[in-house]
Amino acid sequence: MKKWVFLFPGQGSQYVGMGKDFYDQYAEVRELFEKASDLLHMDMKKLCFEGPEEVLVQTQNVQPAITLVNIACLTVLGLHEIHPSAAAGHSLGEYSALFAAGVLNLEDTLTLVLHRGRYMHEASLEQPGAMAAVMDLDAEKVEDVCRLCDVEVANINCADQIIITGPVEAVDRAVKASSEAGAKRCIKLNVSGPWHSRCMESARNRFEPHVRRARFSEPRLPVVNNVDARPLASAAEAPDKLVNQICGSVLWKQSMEWFLANGYDHFVEVGPKKVLRGLMRRIDRKAVVHNVEDTASLTTFLQATQTT
Repeated sequence: MKKWVFLFPGQGSQYVGMGKDFYDQYAEVRELFEKASDLLHMDMKKLCFEGPEEVLVQTQNVQPAITLVNIACLTVLGLHEIHPSAAAGHSLGEYSALFAAGVLNLEDTLTLVLHRGRYMHEASLEQPGAMAAVMDLDAEKVEDVCRLCDVEVANINCADQIIITGPVEAVDRAVKASSEAGAKRCIKLNVSGPWHSRCMESARNRFEPHVRRARFSEPRLPVVNNVDARPLASAAEAPDKLVNQICGSVLWKQSMEWFLANGYDHFVEVGPKKVLRGLMRRIDRKAVVHNVEDTASLTTFLQATQTT
């Protein structure tokens, strides 16, 4: 039996209609959506399936929406007796990973991401900013650019993709400096705030009391955290890691390397789109990686579990 690492996507993977296929097919998913709507006082079915996109993409809406769809996909895999041997989530996706590992229950998971989204949205209005992807530039050179231009590293996604974050003018300077330093491409991202930067300090401070009130259980399986690319050792570690993640870098490349170094080489992205599947292929082309977001991708994955 293969050990499957479940990878959960974060903000940016959303699309109108996500989760509808499983909602239509599985009573358990319909029940999950109803429970989430009651808990969050939001019509999650309408938000996820109808949008409109300009409403769905708002940070305070998209964070609970993606988390719910991630958990719906996790639920469906469980119904087919496919369970994670380990887990990780990209930024927002870390909350889904903690749920999958039994660290957070459904109520705390959804409540935390609701507050997280609201406070990050408020912080982005108070301190507007930008993000950009720097492609094919050595990590040390990116760090030099960040120091020179007073921006920060938001995500280390893979060797040839590092995301920088900070105030708009600073990010613009960093994009220019990165190009001059030899980056193959620099792409300004269509995001509504400077995530994972010091601009989110007010969100971090407002969010922390909610994290401290949440109930954390001991992890039932390894769940690797963004802030240090290490598995959660105990429930007591989780609150600090979630609080620090708001302003800290997402060490995705290093997190995937931890799994690979520790004997995990079968991965499945559990949630909308294939962003993390694509990143894993750029981190290690030998790794087996699938995704599950609808009945078609589920069928492909279940067939693969019989042969890999």
